[in-house]
Amino acid sequence: MEGTNPVNKKLAVALSGGAVLVLALTGCGSSDDNDKLDSWAKEVCDAVQPQAKKIAAANAAIQKETSDNSTPAEVQKTDAQAFQDMSDAYKAMGGAVQRAGAPDVDDGEKKQKDAVSELNGLSSSYASLRKQVEALDTKDQAKFADGLKGIATELNKLSKSGSNALKALEEGDVGQAMAKQDSCKSASATPSATTG
Repeated sequence: MEGTNPVNKKLAVALSGGAVLVLALTGCGSSDDNDKLDSWAKEVCDAVQPQAKKIAAANAAIQKETSDNSTPAEVQKTDAQAFQDMSDAYKAMGGAVQRAGAPDVDDGEKKQKDAVSELNGLSSSYASLRKQVEALDTKDQAKFADGLKGIATELNKLSKSGSNALKALEEGDVGQAMAKQDSCKSASATPSATTG
């Protein structure tokens, strides 16, 4: 099974970069009192927290499958499910930011729109990765390992791009309001464990 294992490790490393995107939705610092913004942050953080846990669990599943001597079919099944979970989680986050409306800050509407668009894009990208992993030939170890390499490369790109709008959304007052929310604090604590 050596052919699959190193590649799936790369997949796990690339995936842990994706957890960083979840952290972009969690701010830090203190905030002036802005009840409207605080209530917006609470709504978003409360909705994002379970999704952050789902993404962390999907990361963990792929990493666990990596450490076992798994067959290509097992790896394929686990990875496909993990990508689907991530796709669903990012879609749910996009929905949460959409439902919360624009934060009460300068350019709030643009920041919200960009973040929703980015989260939906991530959701589509993970759905596409799921299709790619499902299409791999599990009967041929070498072909399967090559296919996983391609998916790891895609994942790597995905983890490096795509969090700009989220960072912009949580700059300044928005980030400070989010930092005060317990659910955002715990959302950031969960995935960071997989990035170290």
